[in-house]
Amino acid sequence: MEIDEEHIAGPGLVVLSITAADEDSVRAVMDGLQQLWATSGITPVWRTPGEPGVRARVYADIRRPGTQ
Repeated sequence: MEIDEEHIAGPGLVVLSITAADEDSVRAVMDGLQQLWATSGITPVWRTPGEPGVRARVYADIRRPGTQ
C-alpha cells in the first residue's frame, strides 16, 4: 500500500501500520488510538496471503485530541 503525501504533509501527521494475530486485537489498538488523537477511525483490516497476522493502517493527527 502506498502512503499518500497529504497524510504526512506536516508535523504531527502520522501514518501507523498495525499488525496483529487477529482482527479483534487490531481493532482494539485502533480504538485506543482514536481515544488519544484525531484518527481515521476503525479502518478496514486485511490479510496478506503467505504472511502471518492481519493488518490495518491508521492516519492520525497527534496535534489534536481524540474522543476522550
